Amino acid sequence: MDWETLRFSFLNYESIAEVYPLLLRGFWMTIKLCLLVGPLGFIAGMVLATIFSFHIRWLNWVLIAYVDFFRSIPPLVLLIYINYGLPMFGLDVPAFVAVLIAFTLNSSSYYGEIVRAGIESIQAGQMEAARSTGLNRTQAMIYVVLPQALRNVAPDLISNTLELIKATSIASVVALPELLRMARVSQELVFNATPLLVAAAIYLVMLWPIVRLLSRLERRMMSSH
Repeated sequence: MDWETLRFSFLNYESIAEVYPLLLRGFWMTIKLCLLVGPLGFIAGMVLATIFSFHIRWLNWVLIAYVDFFRSIPPLVLLIYINYGLPMFGLDVPAFVAVLIAFTLNSSSYYGEIVRAGIESIQAGQMEAARSTGLNRTQAMIYVVLPQALRNVAPDLISNTLELIKATSIASVVALPELLRMARVSQELVFNATPLLVAAAIYLVMLWPIVRLLSRLERRMMSSH
């Protein structure tokens, strides 16, 4: 393969100039997804973990079933079931909403387990000390236990968020115009792989700071121990 063929296939600047509006549209859709599915999954997971810490036996069994169920289903399969299955029950939701539901259900189960592990890492005396100051159990959990628990599992939370951001690319299977979907559409328009390489570069720029932050936190926690 000569240089000109290689350049046309993978470094075609003319193609970028032609399809960059599509890539930009996909980029902003991906950003919108990341800004929504991450916080939604984290908040839902934190609620699950907090409820679990109250040790209500029958409710804990329900939470365990929820977590196990949604951790067992691949997010791609869950997304397909929601997007194409709900209309069979008269619930015709837009693709964007289907993606939000699927990712929130899936990610909340992982976030919930991480936060639960963080809560269990806090000594029981912390809760008792907080209760002795006049706080009720819920207040003690929110103001005393949870901040320490989240700090203990910060690397795991960031790592899960990183995986969640990468997984948003599967939204392309329901024709949501996120970055990967727009890169593939662009590829079909210009007949070369340059848009896919541009999309990969955009993902790298987006995720690299998170990877560095994760590495830094892990080193800091290892040195503190």
